[in-house]
Amino acid sequence: MKVATIDRALAFYCGALGFDLIQRFGTQAAFISAGGYHHHIGLNTWESQGGLPPPPNTTGLYHLAILYPTRRDLGTALKQLIAHGVQLDGAADHGVSEALYLRDPDQNGVELYRDRPKEQWPRDASDAIAMYTRALDLQTLLAAADDVEDVAPDVGEGPQDLG
Repeated sequence: MKVATIDRALAFYCGALGFDLIQRFGTQAAFISAGGYHHHIGLNTWESQGGLPPPPNTTGLYHLAILYPTRRDLGTALKQLIAHGVQLDGAADHGVSEALYLRDPDQNGVELYRDRPKEQWPRDASDAIAMYTRALDLQTLLAAADDVEDVAPDVGEGPQDLG
């Protein structure tokens, strides 16, 4: 992902989101991960050192989506965002998932989400998935951070290891 400065991007992705720094190449690139994988996200300044975000109405990535294994983990991520003063662009219940939407320091869109179990997905009369967008109750999501019943086995706090 193109960023303007590695230090600022690392402060966000490792500090606010909880990724681990795996390898860094000075001010040019860094590779970050969840769960010890070699990298889930590559950050670089090869074509963007000191650059500005692209203007609206241009092509590019809408957002990257980071899957959390449990509602508790997503609630913990929300607590972490609040502690770091990160503003949300929005929060939604999509029936199949719950999502937080925000921007990184370079104005790249970021979605933090957790999926509901498939058997809980909303369906229409023909049994097709019937996603929707409704307001997400952030207070109950924050309360879920303390829910000892919703813990994924062998998965630590933070983003899910997708490797």
